[in-house]
Amino acid sequence: MDIFSSLVRLKIIPFLKKWNLLNSILGAIDILAITLAFQFSYYINYLSTGGFFFTERNFLFLYLSIMPLWLIVLYFINIAEIPRTKRYRVLFLEYFQSALVIGILLLLVYFMFKMAWISRLFLIEFTILGFVFLLTVRVLEYKVFKIYRAKGYNYVNVVLIADDSSIPFIERLIANPEWGYRIISIFSESVKVKEKYEKTIILLQEEYLAVLHDLMEGDIIDEVLYVKSKVVPSEVRNVIRSCEELGVTFRLKYDDDRLNLTNAIKTNIENEKFLTFINVPYNSYALTVKKIMDITLSLLLIILLSPLLLTISILIKITSKGPLIYKQSRVGLRGRQFDLYKFRTMIINADQLRQELESKNEADGPVFKIKDDPRVTGIGNFLRKTGFDELPQLINVLKGEMSLIGPRPPLKEETKHYKRWQLRRLSVKPGLSCFWQIKPDRNSIKFEKWMEMDLAYIDNWSLRLDFIILIKTIRTVFQRTGL
Repeated sequence: MDIFSSLVRLKIIPFLKKWNLLNSILGAIDILAITLAFQFSYYINYLSTGGFFFTERNFLFLYLSIMPLWLIVLYFINIAEIPRTKRYRVLFLEYFQSALVIGILLLLVYFMFKMAWISRLFLIEFTILGFVFLLTVRVLEYKVFKIYRAKGYNYVNVVLIADDSSIPFIERLIANPEWGYRIISIFSESVKVKEKYEKTIILLQEEYLAVLHDLMEGDIIDEVLYVKSKVVPSEVRNVIRSCEELGVTFRLKYDDDRLNLTNAIKTNIENEKFLTFINVPYNSYALTVKKIMDITLSLLLIILLSPLLLTISILIKITSKGPLIYKQSRVGLRGRQFDLYKFRTMIINADQLRQELESKNEADGPVFKIKDDPRVTGIGNFLRKTGFDELPQLINVLKGEMSLIGPRPPLKEETKHYKRWQLRRLSVKPGLSCFWQIKPDRNSIKFEKWMEMDLAYIDNWSLRLDFIILIKTIRTVFQRTGL
């Protein structure tokens, strides 16, 4: 029996995908593996004491200190997520590296703080068992994800620019669906490529490479792979320019290890080497911290603000008819659509009434805004001024669809009117707040200026910038100038 077909039929996989729970489950498994390693080491070294380590205050404190540290190390060396084409020996070396770092840190702390009450053998055994348990569960997860991707889930949409020499690589992508690469189309002048794939894949002549830009605009394209043996510089420059304009990742296959470009990072797909061009901020450590902070802060804020969320829910319910939460389809990372959550601030037939109010639109560009919108309820007006109507989007952040800081997610209808250079704002996750929202006169900011500010955020992104915007967003909420 196909277990994945059963999970789809029972709507378990769609549920996990909808709520982005897979990463949370993987994180929970890592925590369990570390916890079991700690418990086994405790039991082996303190057999006479018996029981569980959390009954001993000192050991509980030690565990609570080590757990987040090891998870952070896993994130920082980029092995917290399931790889696509990584070899098992590479996984072994990476997890061995994480265990070595933890082991050294534990021994340093042991000698610095003279923690004689802990057995050094316990620390060594915990490090070894942690390595074994973490590696074991990750190898099992890797195998499961290979099956999962082979069934058509968790894929990356790619466009290839190929020649005769590219056929072995294309064959490996097709023969290994567990890698999760879905070929949308191939640009090639090769007769062999055409004869081999024209019946199964969209093939276009390289002379029509200019339509690649339109293809990336109209479809969800994650990456463009240049896999020709002979690089045509002018061709590569044009493709890179298009990819940079739209925020699509571009990979250039290379063979010379001495090749090094400051604006590209070296990556691998199986045993093929690529120079990867990403026209969005790429700092793996900083991006990892951002991801951790998004999850941690959104969960913490949901818990801390639960009394406020409950109060708002009651006020909405008793002052107007309709649902508490307004769900609206928005465009996220690289054109992927998701349901954005907001507290309902309008009457229930607001969307239908918008057509009648189009002539009163005060915003330029494809955005619709009216200063005194007659559709807004009394409590809705207050929620908009304080920005409290956006609070349910903390759930979107927790699900991984949004970030705390980033360009606001647009409507699908709005993106249809975007100019090409404006589409690059979709190259990062949308956020709760960004540059233009912390401006005191943001409601009068022209559409093109708004787009420029979003792109300026992308080009200058840093954790420090996110922190500044977050602080100013909180100030904006207290000033009640609206978000």
